[in-house]
Amino acid sequence: MKGTVEAEQAKQRQGENFLISSGHHNSQEISFLSSRLRMALATVAFALIFSTNLSTARAQQKRLAADERQVVDTVTTIFTAARTDDVAKFDSVIATDFYIFDGGVRFNGEAIMAFIKAQHVAGKRYEWNITEPDVHISGNTAWIAYVNTGSVTDASGTVNQKWLESAFLQKHASTWKVVFMHSTRAPMLSQGTLANRTRL
Repeated sequence: MKGTVEAEQAKQRQGENFLISSGHHNSQEISFLSSRLRMALATVAFALIFSTNLSTARAQQKRLAADERQVVDTVTTIFTAARTDDVAKFDSVIATDFYIFDGGVRFNGEAIMAFIKAQHVAGKRYEWNITEPDVHISGNTAWIAYVNTGSVTDASGTVNQKWLESAFLQKHASTWKVVFMHSTRAPMLSQGTLANRTRL
């Protein structure tokens, strides 16, 4: 009888140990699954944030590229208007307080267009082309530096010419306007002179 009771007690203790052991393993499994779940959620959250930031960066780059193109196009319109004496087109892309330094002289919009028109009447024709544009944009302001490559034609013939130029622009109601320009005629160097300057 005593042996039977002791056997029953032993079985009971084994059962309790099994339950305790099972509970311990289940706790470990739950803890492990919980850690994996947190890692998975963190990975998903990081991926979403990275994807959002990447999309935002791409949108900003695309918007910046579009603005840079608009800046170049706005300055190009100045030359297109000046080439054809189109005052209305010229005025459409300049600010009301626009002025330009050209050849050591300050001109406002009206004065520079009158000067160019007088040159046309005298038989001169100009060709201007923006090359090597370097555009910098900060909010609603921008500046551009570029090499204006073109020519001057009169009765004696055509002479190729380059001007080193820059412009400052402001955005008004989503439209870029030229506020200031500066133009310096680049000396046309012979090959010998250029070689000598390169060696300096």
